[in-house]
Amino acid sequence: MNPTQCRAARDLLNWSQSYLARQSLISIISIENFEAGKTRPKLATLSAVKTALEAAGIEFIEGNGGGPVVRLRKS
Repeated sequence: MNPTQCRAARDLLNWSQSYLARQSLISIISIENFEAGKTRPKLATLSAVKTALEAAGIEFIEGNGGGPVVRLRKS
């Protein structure tokens, strides 16, 4: 997951950075810095964020020439 995917996933869910921080049990500062490209979080941090987003219905799709994307899982 990259910063753009994280922002796009939050947008699809209509989640704020603080809500994602609460759902993933990660500090808001870590979320802000990651999305701004200021830091590269530890693998455990990225995993916690990705798990929270996936539990809410986000699918991460590897790029097929157009770059990696996110989408909402169909109900």
